[in-house]
Amino acid sequence: MQPLMKALTGALTAGVLAVGALVVGPGVADADTPSRLSAGPSAAPAAKIDWKPCPEHPTAECGTLRLPIDWARPAGEKFGMAVARRKATDPDRRVGALLVNPGGPGDSGVNFALTRAPAQFSEDLQARFDIVGFDPRGVGGSQPVKCSTELLGRAPSAYPRDQAEFDRLAAYNRELREDCRRHSGPIFDHADTLGVVRDMEALRKSLGEEKLNYFGHSYGTLIGEQYAELYGDRIRAMALTANIDHSLGTRDFMVSSAVAAEDSFHEFVKWCDRSPSCALHGRDVTAVWDGLLARADRGEIQDPATPGRTLSANDITLFAFRYTFYGPDWDELADYVAGLEAQPRRSSDAGTQAGASRAPAAEDTGRQTKAEAFYAVFCQDWRIRPKNQREFARLTEAELRAAPHMRGSPRVHAAMAGCVGWPDEVNNPQHRLRITEAPKILMLHSRHDPANNHAWATNVHRQTRGTTVLLTYEGAGHSVYGRSDCTRSAVDDYLTALKVPEDGSRCAAVDPGA
Repeated sequence: MQPLMKALTGALTAGVLAVGALVVGPGVADADTPSRLSAGPSAAPAAKIDWKPCPEHPTAECGTLRLPIDWARPAGEKFGMAVARRKATDPDRRVGALLVNPGGPGDSGVNFALTRAPAQFSEDLQARFDIVGFDPRGVGGSQPVKCSTELLGRAPSAYPRDQAEFDRLAAYNRELREDCRRHSGPIFDHADTLGVVRDMEALRKSLGEEKLNYFGHSYGTLIGEQYAELYGDRIRAMALTANIDHSLGTRDFMVSSAVAAEDSFHEFVKWCDRSPSCALHGRDVTAVWDGLLARADRGEIQDPATPGRTLSANDITLFAFRYTFYGPDWDELADYVAGLEAQPRRSSDAGTQAGASRAPAAEDTGRQTKAEAFYAVFCQDWRIRPKNQREFARLTEAELRAAPHMRGSPRVHAAMAGCVGWPDEVNNPQHRLRITEAPKILMLHSRHDPANNHAWATNVHRQTRGTTVLLTYEGAGHSVYGRSDCTRSAVDDYLTALKVPEDGSRCAAVDPGA
């Protein structure tokens, strides 16, 4: 699949998020942790995992842990949580098991442990820990949420222009929700992060670990944060990178995400101005970009990967956001923009409204259903429910003001649109983070993260100042651990020897083009 189409078809299943100095917004349980946020039943004996060599990775072990779908009814229906383990390469120096989650929501921890962890984590970390990945409930091999491929392929625009289009979006979301529930079973209604937290505690016990070691990235930090609220006294070490602030109301969430995307665009422009390797070096990059989006609004830009298909402005911003800002891979973005901008001028058959997004057709796999966990998780973790077109339009306008060149945050806008029409009740609503019993938790965050704004980390740190230490990587990109020797050593020393960096420490930026 071509990179752009990967970006488009992946947009509804990948993670979100981003903010400027924020406070708790409207619609949030601002002062009190919700009553559902309690440790719940935990006296049941630990279930066993039947470890066997993984079919395609015989040096690793795979297994399944049977757990309750609804932790309020632990004797009720069960699901199988997929787990994978790479044992410590130096057993004599082994510290314990390190549970990992790479984010999403919807990313596979099993896949991470099997295919990505060996390249990402240092040799010392792999020598000292069993690397244990798990697929969160509803994801991957853990009874995945599934929806009709045909229904996914006819999603309406995430930019409704009037109340009638808003109503069609809400009706579609309700239809899709019921379709996914029908194909997925009861796991759909229990895919929220609090359920995953309790699953992770059960996994800790099943592994026979007295204390938890955890590495969480992006949406995986929410799992870590809420585990620390419920089971803080059971943590040995927890490293969280690209942190999420779960105390934000809808407007703050949307605007802060847009601010982060716009900041990354300006970082790209500055890099292009100083880097001769940039395909747009020496030109007014911002003017080129704005002109390209204006041509896309008029239906004048062709998809180089799919003859006969035009690209919307949203298609282009989404590609930039997801597939180049995350790296960051600014050379790729410059080449991409230069190639599109060089297309011959032609008249459009029919203009596309500014900022509009044509929903990507679901990839045709020949299957009746497709795994689609994102909204089952996101819409049960966040009380984000615009009630009508007027409210939706105000939020969209606020995004555009915050990010005039990126036109908001493409993925977070799609996330908001996907929850329109859902029931008001939320399993795991936003609240201020309260951690009372945990040891020092290490947080790392990029200054110019395109998805999770750096101020999210500072806001979480303010809420948990007694139990968290924040280290900032001064560069760009979404991932943090492998940025430099500085970031890698900070995490490794903390996880292996509990050496905590000084709060407020910084690691210098590394030029992505170097």
